[in-house]
Amino acid sequence: MEEQNMQFMQIAMKYLPEAKQILDETGVELSMEHVQPVLSLLTKVMNDAYELGKQDALAENETN
Repeated sequence: MEEQNMQFMQIAMKYLPEAKQILDETGVELSMEHVQPVLSLLTKVMNDAYELGKQDALAENETN
């Protein structure tokens, strides 16, 4: 699980510049002190999405 969270964090970091650009364009400042909570939130979202996909895959395997 810890390794998975590290992978999710790497994915979140990959998209962080894009998110910062969007926020900058809308006038919302994303300072370094705010980055960690944002990354934590993105990691939670990815974990929930991963679990949903995992449940779907298991359910699909049961019907085949």
